[in-house]
Amino acid sequence: MRDFTKEISSYLELEKKTIDLLDKQEINVFINQLLKARDEGRMIFIMGNGGSAATASHFCCDFNKGASYGFDKRFKFICLNDNTATVSAYSNDIDYNDALVEQLKNLFTPGDYVIGISGSGNSKNVIKAIEYANANNGTTIGITGYSGGKLKELSQYSVNMNIDDMQISEDLHMMLDHLTVRIICNTLTPTLKNGMEQ
Repeated sequence: MRDFTKEISSYLELEKKTIDLLDKQEINVFINQLLKARDEGRMIFIMGNGGSAATASHFCCDFNKGASYGFDKRFKFICLNDNTATVSAYSNDIDYNDALVEQLKNLFTPGDYVIGISGSGNSKNVIKAIEYANANNGTTIGITGYSGGKLKELSQYSVNMNIDDMQISEDLHMMLDHLTVRIICNTLTPTLKNGMEQ
């Protein structure tokens, strides 16, 4: 058996160091913006590519069920990368960079929220959707890694992991999801814990 304990420790140490450097106020603002969207009955559109697409889908599940079940007010999340047929139709017939923004043109109402997830912060299809939301009186949030790229620059609100490492950035994007759901469930509904009835 090969011994990978040194590599394991190195990865975990880097992750712990990155967590310690996270901007807690950015996360606090993020949580409050999501609650504002919920309280106002706004749609929240979320999206990403690759691993970030899976993270966006996971956010959608956790907020539509975990942070909604048992609450008087519920979240209204839609993941723009979840409909494979729609994404592939736009990608094949028009352009992959239009596959997310064209869906917003069908579904978006001024005042809605649009969340883009991108490790690099430079995914063109995510950027186009954020630009559309900004131009049409939406609220935009970027969840990024590295220096945040164009997504951080364009988004009205941002949570940046600020590490030049895609895997750790994506780890912490999922942590942000779970941390937010936990806080909402434990703070606002004492009879629920982690979205499950006691």
